[in-house]
Amino acid sequence: MKIICIGENYPEHNKELNTANPGEPVVFIKPDTAVLKNNKPFYIPDFTNELHYETELIVKINRLGKNIAVKFASRYYDEIGLGVDFTARDLQRKLRAEGKPWEICKAFDNAAVIGNFLPISYFKNLQDISFHLNINEKTVQKGNSKDMIFSIDELIAYVSRFFTLKIGDILFTGTPAGVGKVSVGDHLEGYIFEEKMFDFFVK
Repeated sequence: MKIICIGENYPEHNKELNTANPGEPVVFIKPDTAVLKNNKPFYIPDFTNELHYETELIVKINRLGKNIAVKFASRYYDEIGLGVDFTARDLQRKLRAEGKPWEICKAFDNAAVIGNFLPISYFKNLQDISFHLNINEKTVQKGNSKDMIFSIDELIAYVSRFFTLKIGDILFTGTPAGVGKVSVGDHLEGYIFEEKMFDFFVK
């Protein structure tokens, strides 16, 4: 299992980070040790003082694929869920300024929260999936798939040029505007429409 993540896929998020919209998807990988499932608590690591949440629609790959055409991409998944791409923002800024790779700020242990999934049949339109994150019962981040720069199918086609997709791989599709810091004791609840997809605490 690998976790393929997309950065900079929502224009408003790029604005809040002072980043230009990309001409091609921005791709990075998280190892399987980054996975946090089953609503287990997330423990803030000691190497960051600015740990940010990034709520994202996630896609579970259901068949082997390589060099997939956009028109066939929908055949490679039948579930969409919600996750959190935790980011050590202070480390990211430092590494970017130095022109160095930034896996350690994104791919550390438990940095990929994977919530529940819904079958494709649940959705009327994959280009209109609303989702949001509540922290301590307050909505802090909202997004909709219609605002993505690159759609799910376009992302699958693109990443499959470089990586063979395997059953069980997870694609994180990017985060909308509204990212922010988490603190010890925070209670995170993520929703697709009104369906609760994850519910966990920060320790």
